[in-house]
Amino acid sequence: MHDELICRCEEVSREEIEKAIEDGAVTTNEVKRFTRAGMGLCQGRTCRRLVERILSEKTGIPLSEIQPSTYRQPVRPVRSDLIREHKENKSEGEVNDE
Repeated sequence: MHDELICRCEEVSREEIEKAIEDGAVTTNEVKRFTRAGMGLCQGRTCRRLVERILSEKTGIPLSEIQPSTYRQPVRPVRSDLIREHKENKSEGEVNDE
């Protein structure tokens, strides 16, 4: 039987998350450090709630008391000519933050 995939970005299974909890993870950030669940491209937007639910089930901590993990905002590439243009506009006193 194939284990349930919880974090698609990092390919972390439910079994791996449960093992991390058995090994001592009691917060979502610890589960994240042990397994990388929530560290992928979506930064946990897809799996965060599932990880929190599993953590609650396995530790007995009420879901309402589970603190969400920290995450980084998605990084998007920006063309260097746009940065240069923005700097030039700012130096000329033009303010246009679209």
